[in-house]
Amino acid sequence: MLDMHSIRWGFKPLLNQVKLPADVTDFEGNQLSKLNSKSGRNHAKARLIQFIMTSRLATFPFVGIKVAILEEGAIYMTTTKGLEGVVATQSAISSIIDDTLTYVGYDIDDLAVNASFEEVVYLLWHQRLPKEDELAELKKQLAANMAVPKEVLESFKTYPINDVHPMAALRTAVSLLGLYDENAEDMSEEANYGKAIKLQAKMATLVTAFGRIRKGLEPVAPKEELGYAANFMYMLTGEEPKEIAVEAFNKALVLHADHELNASTFTARVCVATLSDMYSGVTAAIGALKGPLHGGANEQVMKMLMEIGSEENVESYIREKLDNKVKIMGFGHRVYRKGDPRAKHLREMSKRLTELRGEEKWYNMSTKIEEIVTGEKNLPPNVDFYSASVYHSLDIDHDLFTPIFAVSRVSGWIAHILEQYANNRLIRPRAEYTGPGMQKYVSIENR
Repeated sequence: MLDMHSIRWGFKPLLNQVKLPADVTDFEGNQLSKLNSKSGRNHAKARLIQFIMTSRLATFPFVGIKVAILEEGAIYMTTTKGLEGVVATQSAISSIIDDTLTYVGYDIDDLAVNASFEEVVYLLWHQRLPKEDELAELKKQLAANMAVPKEVLESFKTYPINDVHPMAALRTAVSLLGLYDENAEDMSEEANYGKAIKLQAKMATLVTAFGRIRKGLEPVAPKEELGYAANFMYMLTGEEPKEIAVEAFNKALVLHADHELNASTFTARVCVATLSDMYSGVTAAIGALKGPLHGGANEQVMKMLMEIGSEENVESYIREKLDNKVKIMGFGHRVYRKGDPRAKHLREMSKRLTELRGEEKWYNMSTKIEEIVTGEKNLPPNVDFYSASVYHSLDIDHDLFTPIFAVSRVSGWIAHILEQYANNRLIRPRAEYTGPGMQKYVSIENR
């Protein structure tokens, strides 16, 4: 298969490494490969190099890639919309290979069952699991930095808070935090790690404080003796959470912490590659996560469950949507083909929580929807589908689901920001021009 290194380093490795399927053609429809013979393969590769060296294009429909030498012998690449299948950078943080998600080489199944969120934060930032004293120090630092400047909290009261989506409020609040950090522009390694601690800690406070202030309640100060997941639940409700609630929320945080080069993570890396500050990078990432094609699916899943109302209505509701070509939120994934490995952990937690509350209908409705959609469309559920009923069972407002996503994912954003700073190069891709040819300016009187 055509790979990025072949494209980057020129036609010699391209000639030596590329394996061409039978459907590879140039733009005139000429077939480039005959895979049933060695001579045919060599001919195909030679033809490919010929097309490139004469500034013509070859297209690879199996990966949506076109290559050409356009100026000064440099090889350029264009792709299908959305950069699907494109490897845009190298990273040691997380990977998705053969439908397996790993954080620094640790399988998400292993981490979801055994790790605390703080352990995962340390893992993502340091590329190794913490020792006992290191974990204790991280927990201490996070708890000590959860307090937010009163000016930032007061800003929530300066706009019509009940008409503002929490993601918009969070985006603005994180940007505002940067104004109150005297080290915001200090790009030293020590200062950046300090900002990482502050951002991870204060994200929990911002989301919980917003959730309370809009209800006319005062924010709740964190307790230093509580862990990150427990503190979030405490600051949101004002009551120390039960063990099952902490377990569920911790698991959700672990599962959402990082996900390779998703839209918000890529946004953060593009931003800080200009050597902008960490607050700008996280603010940009929140802006990307705010979009409904990235974050927000779990909120829409819960809205759908509320509309359905009961198990008896699932069949007719879902089949009507499918018949009308309406997308069922929480199913399918851009990268996973056999299923999202995170979904099963939230499925199990949804079952436990709904049974504990005597509200099994949310889980039962969800499994019935899964059965229909998977059977009809061969689309397995993703991480958003069962997280909806998990968060609902924890009495979390539905429009806080995506901000909670951000509370977890900021750990991954920060890891990628630190990695980008450590080995930086400005991210500046090219665009394939599709507009009109050269034109001459016409005065306004003659248009």
